[in-house]
Amino acid sequence: MTLASDGATRRPRRVCLLSVHTSPLEQPGTGDAGGMNVYIVETATRMAQRGVDVEIFTRATSSENPPVVELAPGVLVRHVAAGPFEGLGKNDLPSQLCAFTAGVLRTEARHEPGYYDVVHSHYWLSGQAGWLARDRWGVPLVHSAHTLARVKNAALADGDPPEPMVRVIGEDQVVAEADRLIGNTDEETRQLVELYGADPQRTVAIAPGVDLVRFTPGDRAVSRSVLGLPPDAIVLAFVGRIQPLKAPDVLLRAAAELLRRDPALRSRLVVLVAGGPSGSGLAEPTALHELGASLGITDVLRFLPPQTRESLAHVYRAADVAAVPSYNESFGLVALEAQACGTPVVAAQVGGLPVAVAHERSGLLVPGHRAEQWADALAAVACVPGRRDEMGAAAVRHARMFSWDRTADALLDTYTEAAAEYAERQGLVVRPTTPVR
Repeated sequence: MTLASDGATRRPRRVCLLSVHTSPLEQPGTGDAGGMNVYIVETATRMAQRGVDVEIFTRATSSENPPVVELAPGVLVRHVAAGPFEGLGKNDLPSQLCAFTAGVLRTEARHEPGYYDVVHSHYWLSGQAGWLARDRWGVPLVHSAHTLARVKNAALADGDPPEPMVRVIGEDQVVAEADRLIGNTDEETRQLVELYGADPQRTVAIAPGVDLVRFTPGDRAVSRSVLGLPPDAIVLAFVGRIQPLKAPDVLLRAAAELLRRDPALRSRLVVLVAGGPSGSGLAEPTALHELGASLGITDVLRFLPPQTRESLAHVYRAADVAAVPSYNESFGLVALEAQACGTPVVAAQVGGLPVAVAHERSGLLVPGHRAEQWADALAAVACVPGRRDEMGAAAVRHARMFSWDRTADALLDTYTEAAAEYAERQGLVVRPTTPVR
């Protein structure tokens, strides 16, 4: 970090981002790739557009991964060899943190001291590596948890195993060491303080954004034609990883309840599920199909593989409602993306979703996961003439309050503040004193 002549700290020139367990190059919606991947790509790209060089370190998962990939002008992805390329789950990665961290430190050692101005770690595994890099490089550590073990364990879905104690301990350590902790919402910063003992002065809420160029309102009929859906269908959409935490089963059970109440709806209802198995969902990759069969709704189900960002816009625009029934969401990027496309959202009233969704304006928040509750909420939006369009217009206005540009600017300001405080603690900056008269 460069010091100005007046002792102030300028914005960073080069930022190191750490993402151990998932690469920003991976397709969101399957494996461990999801909202965090989108967050890293979008913020890194926009920081680079502001003249900041960004280097992202991630674990190589294939022998075909090149050592360095240019993600965008000014953004490099560095693949670090740490453990076998395949066959390692997220819970196996702590054993490879030493190898990963060594790869990161060796890369920096090839440059002059002070090459990176700040290190920003994403998820607790990266925080462990970032903690050591911070001490070695003499730069501040900024950390984003994205999800928290204690919060997840307090609201587990059926069939979802609790987060292991090694993660809880690791999160405690990173929270204690980080120079800045970034939460997606005020609720997440409160959880960091109350559940992890974080210093409120080092904790800041910065909301994620949405790509307002890619995700825009469009012609619903065109999107339905692209996806092969009937123009007069009532479409309920789920986008995300197929795992108990994300609770796509809640949508299926609610759809079955809607059909029980109104059998005539069967000729028009389409339940669209876009995503692939992930996490604990990998143990039963066909469970959602089997649930649909047991509920007798196979005929209204439509499964799509994980979609590219461009294709996702068609999924959102085609839907009457986007459902986000997760048991835990630190924010919920899917909710913002759908609203930016003019689609109302019905979401669980958990985590950051009450920020992402404006209740009774851009969508509805459901205080639970019972099929009857969800059927009521979905019907109130999708099956009431005019309600979908009214909420859809409000959804666009709500989504426009968020942008990745705003997020990137807030991150750069946070990096600058953290660097100034770090430099002062290390005795690198001497603040002027008022002379005694």
